[in-house]
Amino acid sequence: MARPIVRWGAALGFGALWWWAVLRLALAPDAGVLEAGVAAGGWGLSLLPVHCVPKARAVGAVDPRRWARAWRAGRTGRVAAATRGSDAGSGRW
Repeated sequence: MARPIVRWGAALGFGALWWWAVLRLALAPDAGVLEAGVAAGGWGLSLLPVHCVPKARAVGAVDPRRWARAWRAGRTGRVAAATRGSDAGSGRW
């Protein structure tokens, strides 16, 4: 029971702080960097839940093991051959 109350309290507190910063930027002639930082940070955080999804549920997500296999193959494959100068006679460079 205490966990939702704390979560709601934090959300309301940060929301009030953000609104204070936005209204101060809009209405007060002496608003400065602090208010702008709070307003920009709160706006940026508001985008986070919309665009972040666990990788396992993301559409088109690549399995992390596939990246590891590609990385290992790249180190021992073409990249290693190019650094040894195996294509020295090809005339491409």
